[in-house]
Formats: sequence, C-alpha cells, structure tokens
Amino acid sequence: MRVLDDTDKHILWELQQNGRLTNQELADRVGLSPSPCLRRVRALEEAGVISGYRAVIDPHAVGMNITAFVRIKMATHTNAAVEAVEEHLRAIPDITEAYVLAGDHDYLLKIVTPSFETYEQFLRDNLRTMPALASIETTFAFGNTKESSPLPLG
Repeated sequence: MRVLDDTDKHILWELQQNGRLTNQELADRVGLSPSPCLRRVRALEEAGVISGYRAVIDPHAVGMNITAFVRIKMATHTNAAVEAVEEHLRAIPDITEAYVLAGDHDYLLKIVTPSFETYEQFLRDNLRTMPALASIETTFAFGNTKESSPLPLG
C-alpha cells in the first residue's frame, strides 16, 4: 500500500471532483508546477491508487428509472458454490454494483433498470437461475439523497 502525503490526497480529491481536469488545471489547484504534478498522477496510476477514469451517467437521462437493491442469501457456502455465484454475478451487466456481506445475507446487488417489468424479467432470467440460491429480497429506491461521492481521504 502506498503512503499518501497531503499533496497526493489533494490530487486525488481534485480528480474525484473532476477527472477531466487538464494537467495544468490540476497543477494550479494543488499548487505544483505541471511536470511534478504529472509525475505524481502517473505514480498514483502505476501504484493502482487511481484505477481508472470514466463518465458518470445520469440513469434517468437514459431511461433507467428504477433502482433496486437486492439481498441474496446462499443455500450453501462451499468454495465451489461461492466461486460459481460470484462468476455468475460478474457476468451480468445489469448489476452495477455487487458486495459480499457479513450478516444475514451474503450479497448486496445494485441493479438499475428501465421499469418494474424489466426488473421482473431480469430476476427471472438472471437471479433465480443462480447456483446455490436460498433467497432473494428486493428493495426499490424512491430517490437518491446523495450521489456517489469522493472518498474522504482526510
């Protein structure tokens, strides 16, 4: 694990706010000249601290109006079952996030879909066919009170 100094944290904060900043804009914001700023960004990328850049899309702008959070419980937890379930989940593009949980459920999934009908079809085609499935519980979000936000790097 790379130890981050205050300048690294400032660079990461700024890039989380706007990943499209030019190197010059970033350097100005963090108080460096362009060359050292670029070297730091490249070092953060090479160390795996910055794992990529992407566009953030408003789901409603592209007709994805339903957000479902799905809790999955497995019937068995053998290594083979866990590997099969996780491979199955990774192969489904409709799942935008998936987490392994401690507690009553084994996985938490986030699914964004155009309608309740498409969610039902997704459930039938993708989740109910999952190996070692014991139960599925779905909660639908009415709205989002806080968008994905930058990591608090302190």
